[in-house]
Amino acid sequence: MKIALACDHGAFEYKEIVKEMLTEMGHEVEDFGCHSTASVDYPDYAAPAAQSVADGKNDRGIVICGTGIGVSITANKIKGIRCALCNDPVSAKLTREHNDSNVLAMGQRILGVELMKEIVRVWINTDFSNDERHQRRINKLMALEK
Repeated sequence: MKIALACDHGAFEYKEIVKEMLTEMGHEVEDFGCHSTASVDYPDYAAPAAQSVADGKNDRGIVICGTGIGVSITANKIKGIRCALCNDPVSAKLTREHNDSNVLAMGQRILGVELMKEIVRVWINTDFSNDERHQRRINKLMALEK
């Protein structure tokens, strides 16, 4: 799977851990930055990563900032993106099964590193259920962009 990855300065450490983990899992990672702990603006990184998913250049995306809130709001401004802010593995599983989320948002200041890694593993390894009722709801959700 091809995965877009982005962060701001408040999540540089976790982005690097996620990148290494995804690579070890056999995924191709496109790193949209940032590339240090120097202060930056999260929309400058989260938006291009999300856009790459919307454009089909990457299959899914992961965006991380201090809380996960700013990057999730940013990603959801991109047409075609269903970004879910997850702080636990159950939410990560259900957002893939029920909402077919294509971008995962997390917060470095909110999660411990092992919990973050488990959320990523669950989200990456969970498929959309293809249940008719969930697809109907996603269709209604996506129609709101028109």
